Amino acid sequence: MKRSILLLFIPFCFIAVFQSCNSEKGQVAENATTKLAVKWELVTNFPDTGTGYTARFRLINHDSRELTDKNWALFFSIAPSPVIKTPLQRATLEHLNGDWFRLYPNPGFFLKQGDSTDIFYKAQGAVIKETDGPLGIYIVYYDNEGREESIAEIDNYTLIPFTRKEQQLRGTADKEVAASPAKTYWENASLSVLKPDQLLPVIPTPLHYVAGNGSFTINASTRISSGEALKEEASLLVTYLKEAGGVDLAVAESGDPGGIHLVIDTAAVLEKRPESYRLIINEKGVTITGYDAAGVFYGIQSMLALIPTNVYLGKETAVSLPYVSIDDAPRFGFRSVHLDVSRNFQTKGTVLKILDVLARYKINHLLLYTSEDEGWRVEIPGLPELTEVGSHRQHVSSKETAALHPAYGSGPFANGKGKHGSGFYTRSDFIDILKHAKKRHIKIIPELNFPGHARAAIKSMEARYERLMKEGKEEEANEYRLIDPEDKSIYLSAQLFTDNVVNVSRESTYRFFEKVVDEFDKMYKEAGLTMDIFHAGGDEVAEGAWTKSPEALELMKKNADIKDPKNLQTYFFRELLKRMEKRNLAIHGWEEVALLKDANGRYIPNPEFAGKKVVPYIWNNLFDYPDLGYRLANAGYNVVLCNVSSFYFDLAYSNDPKEPGLYWAGFIDTKNAFAFAPYNMLNTTFKDAMGNEVHFDQPGLNLQHLRAEARKNILGLEAQLWSETIKGSEMLEYYILPKLLGFAESAWSPERRWETESNRQKRMKEIDDDWNRFANTIAQKEFPKLAKINGGYAYRIPPAGAIVNGGQLKANTALPGISIYYTTDGKEPTQQSALYTEPVPVSGNVLIKTFDAAGRSGRTVSPGSSAPAFKSN
Repeated sequence: MKRSILLLFIPFCFIAVFQSCNSEKGQVAENATTKLAVKWELVTNFPDTGTGYTARFRLINHDSRELTDKNWALFFSIAPSPVIKTPLQRATLEHLNGDWFRLYPNPGFFLKQGDSTDIFYKAQGAVIKETDGPLGIYIVYYDNEGREESIAEIDNYTLIPFTRKEQQLRGTADKEVAASPAKTYWENASLSVLKPDQLLPVIPTPLHYVAGNGSFTINASTRISSGEALKEEASLLVTYLKEAGGVDLAVAESGDPGGIHLVIDTAAVLEKRPESYRLIINEKGVTITGYDAAGVFYGIQSMLALIPTNVYLGKETAVSLPYVSIDDAPRFGFRSVHLDVSRNFQTKGTVLKILDVLARYKINHLLLYTSEDEGWRVEIPGLPELTEVGSHRQHVSSKETAALHPAYGSGPFANGKGKHGSGFYTRSDFIDILKHAKKRHIKIIPELNFPGHARAAIKSMEARYERLMKEGKEEEANEYRLIDPEDKSIYLSAQLFTDNVVNVSRESTYRFFEKVVDEFDKMYKEAGLTMDIFHAGGDEVAEGAWTKSPEALELMKKNADIKDPKNLQTYFFRELLKRMEKRNLAIHGWEEVALLKDANGRYIPNPEFAGKKVVPYIWNNLFDYPDLGYRLANAGYNVVLCNVSSFYFDLAYSNDPKEPGLYWAGFIDTKNAFAFAPYNMLNTTFKDAMGNEVHFDQPGLNLQHLRAEARKNILGLEAQLWSETIKGSEMLEYYILPKLLGFAESAWSPERRWETESNRQKRMKEIDDDWNRFANTIAQKEFPKLAKINGGYAYRIPPAGAIVNGGQLKANTALPGISIYYTTDGKEPTQQSALYTEPVPVSGNVLIKTFDAAGRSGRTVSPGSSAPAFKSN
């Protein structure tokens, strides 16, 4: 579940339906050019009255074509917020659907060549990120009859940087300190650099670890022994070692002394449960014993973690492993990452590369989100429109068109260069992904989000309906139709869609769901797998859906127990569950699948599905339901904790305007993912979305704690990566790394001392101490490895924190062990610039840049001339 903006708490204020009398698409010139220049500036998040933000467009007409009040409109994506009517402007900003907006001229508008004009507008909420500005801007020119004549992308676009306080904070309610190198410096002040022998030997931390004296060296004569049951694991180990240190080992069924032995022996492991392993390295060689093949695979990952950093950096050739004895098993059997490839598409190769890094850190599930409002991403035989229509975004003349409009900057043309709105996986692609994951002991969980978040499916099936009706095949046309054509309901979803909810009273809706599930099942079978989990979504059905649907209201008449349209979702899930149970599927979904709405519209646990194969995923540990995960676990549900304040990787690392990402629930860095107590999560929720300190751990609050007997109902943890702001593979890797490492520690490793500490001050001190070691390990050990494996990952190097006080530069970093270089002449720092090691006198234009041992760098910052008078807490 997710919310780009908290519309549940913002009154709906303005929306207009965009209709245009245009010519057919085939008559519109799509290769047009324009010399119109556009600038966009956030004016302020601090209005004189009320709340909201003010921004302005500047249009500069370098084109010979004059702009009138009838012959043009600008279209673009922008962070979705309801528009506040702004009078006395030469043009009007109009919300169309989702994050798709248009700017059209008011009567009397005229802009000749060489002239410019400013257009101000107001909207609800606040924007503080440069990624919040308009994206994918294009102009549509109209003829004298109002028909679309040509479409041109705006190439000359400038976003004015956010430099002022009123641009960097979210209004008066924002309790965060505005981003600056000084703020970062004080946030890092408690961290210190550790020596290599003080670092964690393995991430995630093993259950039992005993270091020995000595080392075993792997060389070309070392052999790997494994039986037939472990041939895949042995093959991967060969690949891993060749990649890390250049050694190419042979595999044999039986090994020689001094080799690497892979064994399954349930009796020989200390922790006798799935995925457990024992790793012994001594003078006899390496022995990895697993409870099962997965345990052997995870033992291999721990062995690889022990390879010296200098081997990954290419500074040493000998792959020497320290003598150790490790007995290990996961804390949770369900350790998952959610990857949204619907809102912005990621290629098959990118998904395979992400699977590889998940496996390195012992993640065993991937929820692959392939359907959403903005895109359908998997080929389904028999329903070609799902990919012909649902996998492409492009300009449409109306949101009523049976096609997908632009979103997230995808622009006017499907498959545009450098855009990420279009694309899908063929059946063969998806089967390849399944097989790749299987070899790495990762289960792919498929998904179809109903009844909300379904616009791509709805529009695809409307295109199918229209095609078959033209062919005179009415019965076939209605077979998979997803809407009530007479539905006049008015609603606005969390992402500002007005048309993304399916009709739950139609049998064709369930038939569609079953068709998709059955086609996924066939792909699993072809990959040699059994599909036993299906994720049904179920989140964020907008208030007002179904209220004016004749078919839905008729269903309510026949089912008197459904007293309010809002609880038609429970009816839908009940009916869906009957069908999925026949297929022996466990149904996972967002928390709403296990909730009911009371008369006041508040969510309460629904006991109906407890004890069944229904698993709710709980994201909401802030806002109005901070204990919801425990309430459902105490009620008998197996739950997956997806806490937004810890595990939403699409939330920005910080409030720096240049740091991409969302922030509707605050800011999430690697420490947030690390500092999580699964059985005492109220103890590790520290801030709300606006930066206020929260104290859910205070005695006497009306919040449920997890009962001892309900611990078994915490199935596991999941980290979320929604892709609204993610464009391409490098950006994806930047968002997920290094946050993934903190998450892996919370999901795999044993309970940490501070998780049960009742004293808040002591708990936070213990977290800080443990985090210092973890942060050092990321910088000094994990980054060099991530730079080498799989061709290298685009992990995030944090920018330096810095102050200049009394002419003296002081600098630090959030991950100690990263190097800091600086210049004083305004030139870009490199690794040949001055290395910062201690406070140093400076003058001039100081620039600072971080570099890790592999030579990857963070963002350049300038500390300014003086330190602030505060120390950030």
